[in-house]
Amino acid sequence: MNNKKSSRPNGLKKAVVRLLGNPKTQGLAIPLFSILVSLAAVSLMVMLFGKNPIDVFKSIMQGSGVLPKAAYASKKGMLTDFMAMLGILTPMIFAALAVAVAFKTGLFNIGVSGQMMISAFAASITVGYSSLPSVIAKPLVILIGIAVGALAGGIIGYLKYRFNVNEVVSSIMLNYIFANLTSFFINSYFINPVSRQSRYISQASRLSIANFEAFGLKMDLPLAFILTIPTAFFVKYLFDRTRLGYELKAVGLNRNASKYAGMNVGKNIVLAMTVSGALAGIAGVTYYMGYFSSIQPKVLSDLGFDAIAVSLLGNSNPIGIIFSSLLITIISRGSNYMSSSVGLQQEIAQVITGLILLFTACGVYIRYRVNILKEELEDEKRELKKEGGQE
Repeated sequence: MNNKKSSRPNGLKKAVVRLLGNPKTQGLAIPLFSILVSLAAVSLMVMLFGKNPIDVFKSIMQGSGVLPKAAYASKKGMLTDFMAMLGILTPMIFAALAVAVAFKTGLFNIGVSGQMMISAFAASITVGYSSLPSVIAKPLVILIGIAVGALAGGIIGYLKYRFNVNEVVSSIMLNYIFANLTSFFINSYFINPVSRQSRYISQASRLSIANFEAFGLKMDLPLAFILTIPTAFFVKYLFDRTRLGYELKAVGLNRNASKYAGMNVGKNIVLAMTVSGALAGIAGVTYYMGYFSSIQPKVLSDLGFDAIAVSLLGNSNPIGIIFSSLLITIISRGSNYMSSSVGLQQEIAQVITGLILLFTACGVYIRYRVNILKEELEDEKRELKKEGGQE
């Protein structure tokens, strides 16, 4: 009897396998588990500083507009903060999708920041400084962003295909080229002598409505946000339902096997980087010509690099990227208010983000351990059946 009891499946093992072992839900369950574990680690760290973790997380959500603050300035409110958060969330989603498309094809587009800048600069000098009406200027800004971003990404893909230049090296070099090229032209022809940034674009071409008044509040409305969800679903459809998406994923998994199967590996590499660059171009115009209205010369946006981490957190799944972008943006936007209200340095928000990403990076190991637990449970069940049969 004692032997039978000791061989029964462990209750904790069964619970872990039930929660994390289903292959259909592992893509969501394991990242969520990683986030919860990381938040627990953050809570312990915050308590070491003598602060209440609940107060810290609450202040972060208040600063990002998810929860109301105790008080607001004139014509400011929770909706004002929330719209500002959506303003930075919009380019973040597009940039993370750009990284994900490259990841799916086995490529690493670290040049998103440069592609964002050159796309926004091209749109600024062609449309942003023109007198075109809003109904023409705003769609044209997005189209130019897509075209220039696609060209910039396509160059990286072509260098990879034609000369086998590593895409990480070429994208980093193009980051420097784009940053210095735009800096030269801005400082030579388009500089604002007061802000030392590029001249402000026209309101007609800006992808947000500044100082929009509603409900007695003033806010900036991010117009391009309405494109984020459809774009994410389009990318998901591209990879899940189309021949092109199937070939891109196949190339990412095994280029030699894809070539043996008759796929044009070089063409797919160029196409993947072109699509990735196009999404980075949209991120650029929504960032520089939506959230902001000018470009700081020679300074690449951190958002393009943060998008790499966001894409990893979302497991390169377009739908997962929406939620991972939201999480990271909330933490980033709420850090300033958290610092002033709770008394912790803003850098703690970056530590929180880093811990979330660190635990998320362990997702593969967690999946490995869960699969071992599944095998152990199966072995225990078989042993129980054998013992039952012998009796």
